[in-house]
Amino acid sequence: MPRRRWAPGERFYRALIIFLIPLRAWARLEVHGVEELRAPGGVLLVANHDSSVEPLALAEATMRVRRPLRFLTRANLWRLWPLGLVLDGTRQIPIERGAGDLDALEQAVNALRAGEAVCIFPEGTISRGERLRARRGVARLAEAVPDARIVLGAVSGGTDLVRFPRRPRVVVELFTPRTGQARPGEDHADLAGRLLGEIRERVPPAAAGRRPPARGNT
Repeated sequence: MPRRRWAPGERFYRALIIFLIPLRAWARLEVHGVEELRAPGGVLLVANHDSSVEPLALAEATMRVRRPLRFLTRANLWRLWPLGLVLDGTRQIPIERGAGDLDALEQAVNALRAGEAVCIFPEGTISRGERLRARRGVARLAEAVPDARIVLGAVSGGTDLVRFPRRPRVVVELFTPRTGQARPGEDHADLAGRLLGEIRERVPPAAAGRRPPARGNT
């Protein structure tokens, strides 16, 4: 079988990952469960969000099996130059938080139907060490594209990156939900809550800071 060529957006994505190799080495990044992404077809990756490190760690992890991620990313980040160029170059999806952004959800649905991998943070924002409720966007995507496989991502250690010169150890765990994929007719809040609950069993909320915070706040 001929080797698949990188599409233009994927080449930009790959170049960014290569640029981040020093950060990956400094963070002592470990990745477990990447085989969950090898199967073809759409993947809905659901992950925790405790710092700005999680998107970078997940992006690097998934590129090990050449599955570039399309994140649902807050729209105001496009106002920051050159970050907006990077987000466009890697085909990220802008979403207006708390506004019921149907256009963003439609873009994500189309990507999943096309067999791409889409990542969503069900808490909708950085946790800052607090237990947040899961928003229903993840359930809407799962309902709209029932053939897309849900994979959970638990990223730990990202909040330790600011404790320079102490080196962090960032660990990415990818796994399928122990409680199963989305069920037909399942309540949106229940689905979002149980997926986030499984993630938080592995990685309790943590706040960034110079001193290690107490983990698992309620």
